[in-house]
Amino acid sequence: MLARLGPGPGHRGAWVARATLGTLWGRLPMADLAAPFSPRLEKNPAFRVIPCRTHNYTDQTERMDMSKFPVENIRNFGIIAHVDHGKSTLADRLLELTGTITKTDHNKQVLDKLQVERERGITVKAQTASLFYNYKGKVYLLNLIDTPGHVDFSYEVSRSLSACQGVLLVVDANEGIQAQTVANFFLAFEAQLSIIPVINKIDLKNADPERVGKQIEKMFDIPSDDCIKISAKLGTNVEKVLQAVIERIAPPKANRENPLKALVFDSTFDQYRGVIANVALFDGIVSKGNKIVSAHTEKIYEVNEVGILSPDEQLTQKLYAGQVGYLIAGMKDVTEAQIGDTLYLHKQPVEPLPGFKSAKPMVFAGMYPIDQSEYNNLKSAIEKLTLNDSSVMVHRDSSLALGAGWRLGFLGLLHMEVFNQRLEQEYNASVILTTPTVPYKAVLSSAKLIKEYREKEITIINPAQFPDKSKVTEYLEPVVLGTIITPDEYTGKIMTLCLARRAVQKNMVFIDQNRVMLKYLFPLNEIVVDFYDSLKSLSSGYASFDYEDAGYQTADLVKMDILLNGSPVEELVTIVHKEKAHPIGKAICERLKDTIPRQLFEIAIQAAIGSKIIARETVKAYRKNVLAKCYGGDITRKMKLLKRQAEGKKRMRKVGNIEVPKDAFIKVLKRQPDK
Repeated sequence: MLARLGPGPGHRGAWVARATLGTLWGRLPMADLAAPFSPRLEKNPAFRVIPCRTHNYTDQTERMDMSKFPVENIRNFGIIAHVDHGKSTLADRLLELTGTITKTDHNKQVLDKLQVERERGITVKAQTASLFYNYKGKVYLLNLIDTPGHVDFSYEVSRSLSACQGVLLVVDANEGIQAQTVANFFLAFEAQLSIIPVINKIDLKNADPERVGKQIEKMFDIPSDDCIKISAKLGTNVEKVLQAVIERIAPPKANRENPLKALVFDSTFDQYRGVIANVALFDGIVSKGNKIVSAHTEKIYEVNEVGILSPDEQLTQKLYAGQVGYLIAGMKDVTEAQIGDTLYLHKQPVEPLPGFKSAKPMVFAGMYPIDQSEYNNLKSAIEKLTLNDSSVMVHRDSSLALGAGWRLGFLGLLHMEVFNQRLEQEYNASVILTTPTVPYKAVLSSAKLIKEYREKEITIINPAQFPDKSKVTEYLEPVVLGTIITPDEYTGKIMTLCLARRAVQKNMVFIDQNRVMLKYLFPLNEIVVDFYDSLKSLSSGYASFDYEDAGYQTADLVKMDILLNGSPVEELVTIVHKEKAHPIGKAICERLKDTIPRQLFEIAIQAAIGSKIIARETVKAYRKNVLAKCYGGDITRKMKLLKRQAEGKKRMRKVGNIEVPKDAFIKVLKRQPDK
């Protein structure tokens, strides 16, 4: 039974009391029902009082006045680190210290709101929280952005840093500097942000903060005395971090008197309220009722709601220059809230901010609904999820075996897995994902082809559309500059692994007595599927890996077809390096042999490059024992029966269709470790 009670002071929304039948109406007078903080209500064990958020409740007394925070009292900062070095734990402690959330044992990954983040223990989406901190008699507004650490989400990090003036660079006191620590440091360094090094996990048994301090000094040229040594789990020295943020990070350069100039650095989609845009105000003021214009689409919107995230949405009267918050303006279409867009007031145009470089997908995969009747639902789910994750590239695609679908571009394999998991958890959509491939390029040879394609260099994201060797002068494959940081005892094994993946060594630096940083130029298709797993198993989990785009290089590539009884299967076409064609073809044929059900006729599974067969497996036919009725007699009678059976099988093979079931496709297309 539910009873709606009056709104409680200091909280937007209604209070709802739940009770067993009879308790609510039978034993409590109406006076108690009307009072949200009635002593009898609180003491009654049958009741649980729950704050309920309602978005239409607009009592002006509940809106915060953000004009109390001048620009000089604002600090915008992010937290960057390698995976699992304690970013989210530090964010939890900062939220507790500033009173933003109450201190309980359950405060773990408070800013990791997605189910996938909590399950995997990683941050996937950058999250913002506004903190209020009293320091030396002044109240400061600290806008914190917690960022992901994995290489696949570095685009999320670079976007978030655009709204900051400084960062906390968190390093594990046990593990020291890792590959993503280096990558994230340079992202912040190039953005000219103040960098505060924080050595975390000093409470661990094997922690060596002095050694890590020397590593930071050698790698980043930051004095080890500037490092703040903390334990985010226990809360040791975390107060010093807040003080360092105020003292070492400059306030934003912003002016309230100028016309509004706001940068959209992130967005989420709410099916009831439309697009919620996370904005950083570089100039001016924005409030409810303002007419704003998007510099990208030039569409005019009316602001319905502005507020800050602390970490839940909190309505404010206005947002002022230098502040970070959210804004809802009735954007309903997924294309309207472009990340990197500039918003300004109607009839007060400003010079748009530079925005962001668009993310470059490194991995492509086909995505198809398991049942074609689910196509429209899946289309809607993908559109909404790509708004929340703008780095995913979407192209429509179709396949003879799997029907209509899409070809999606991701920043990496983990990004692809997380996207698929979010589709299942948030939108209840089940899909078939094909083998991940990378984008190749081909330089066309004839003027006729250049005229047909309207460009000399074409990009191929679907292996089935790979042009024939006779049409091109050269093929190009994407390469990346990989950074591996490892204990020196594993260096030999890792070098052997890199050479097996066609990598070229560029550099080798000793960070300290025990750790080595290796730099290699890798072909992307060699590392995209299972390189990271191989690296971790070789180094007992101690090596870390990060990569950045390094353009394209010429390569000897071939298109490998998979034939079933001479007919090519489009979904299984792969592009491979000529040297590796045979082992890859053999592995696919073996996997298909295990998954294709036996028929009444023999099935030949072949891997072919052009007209040359490079690997073959055979699925034997079901056979009836035609000799069962022969109890002796002349051998010629038996031979005659066997010959007639063989002719029937041959005839059946010519006319018989091989139907590959979808689950066989899924098993073959799924990533499997090298045997």
